[in-house]
Amino acid sequence: MPQRGGAEPPEPTAPPEQAPLPEPPPEPSELPELSTVWLRAFHEVAAHGSFTVAARRLGWTQSAVSRQIASLEAALGGVPLFDRLPRGVRLTAHGRAALPHVTAALGRLALLRRELRDLDRVAGGRLRFGAFATADAALVPRAIALFRARHPGVTLAREEGLTGPLLARLTAGELDLAVVSTTGGPLPEEAYELHHLLDETLYVAVPAGHALAGEPRVGLARLADEDWVSGSPEPAGTLLDAARLHGFRPRVAHVVREWTAKQGYVAAGLGVTLVPALAAQGVRPDIALVPVRDEGAPTRAVYAATARGRTAPPAVAPFVTALREACADAV
Repeated sequence: MPQRGGAEPPEPTAPPEQAPLPEPPPEPSELPELSTVWLRAFHEVAAHGSFTVAARRLGWTQSAVSRQIASLEAALGGVPLFDRLPRGVRLTAHGRAALPHVTAALGRLALLRRELRDLDRVAGGRLRFGAFATADAALVPRAIALFRARHPGVTLAREEGLTGPLLARLTAGELDLAVVSTTGGPLPEEAYELHHLLDETLYVAVPAGHALAGEPRVGLARLADEDWVSGSPEPAGTLLDAARLHGFRPRVAHVVREWTAKQGYVAAGLGVTLVPALAAQGVRPDIALVPVRDEGAPTRAVYAATARGRTAPPAVAPFVTALREACADAV
C-alpha cells in the first residue's frame, strides 16, 4: 500500500548470486585404490606405444595387459588413457596427465625396495648409537673404523652420555644401541638386551712420587685417607661407589669431569682418582697407575645394550661384532 504523502518504497532486490564454491578434495576413503600391477602395465604401454610390446616385456599375455589398463581406467573414473589406433596406441590427454605421476610412484616404490634391500645387506641406512665417555677413548673409535671398512654405506650417528641417560634414550626409541657400564650398579636386564663386551680392571692414578706408585696392586681401603679427584661430589653412581663396600666415604676434594684435567690435578699432588682400563692408555708420564685389588666389589662390566621388544636395525649385529673385536686392543 502506498505511504501517505510519499512515493512507494522500492521493491527489495535479490542478493547477487554468489559464485559456487570449489568442490572440496576427495576424502582419502573416496580416492580409488590403485594396483601397482595396473601402474606397471600403464607405464610399459605408454613407454612403447603398444600393448603387444608391453606384454612381451612384462611376460604377460596381451589380453592380460588390456585387462590391467581397463581396470586402471575404471578406477580413475572411466576416462580413456589411450586411444586405440590401427597400429599401436597413443596417450590421451588424461593419459598424458597421469604418466608423470605413475612414473614418480613407480620410482618411489623402486627406491623403497632398494633401501630395504640395502638395510638387510647392511649396505645402507643409519645406525644411531651412544657411548659413555671412557668407551669413546679407544673402544668406540676402533669399532667405528672396523665397521666402516666393512659397511661403508651405513651412516653412523654417535653421541656421548652417561649410562642412565643413554638407556633412557634407548627406551624412547631415539637410539638403536648404547655402550654402557655397570658403574652406577647392575643394569636392568628386563628392559634391555645386554651384549657383554668386557670386564674392566680399575686403576688408581697417583702422583709419580706417591708412596703407592711402585705397588703391584692396592686395595681401596688403603686409600681411605686420600683426597680424591672425582667427576661428581657424591660417590653414588660413580667408580668411587665401590669405596662404601670397604667401610669408608671418599673425601672428594676436587670435582673435575674431564679426564685430561683429572690427570693434571693428580700430577699436581691434589688428590688421587680411579681410572677404568678403557681410559688407561695415554696417561701423563708424571702420574702412575696402580691396579686396584678389590675382591669384595664386582668388576665394572661394559655392555652394548639394545631395547627389548624392539626390532633392531640390521646394522646393530655387525656393529656389536666390531665392538667385541675392538675390545681386544682397547684394554
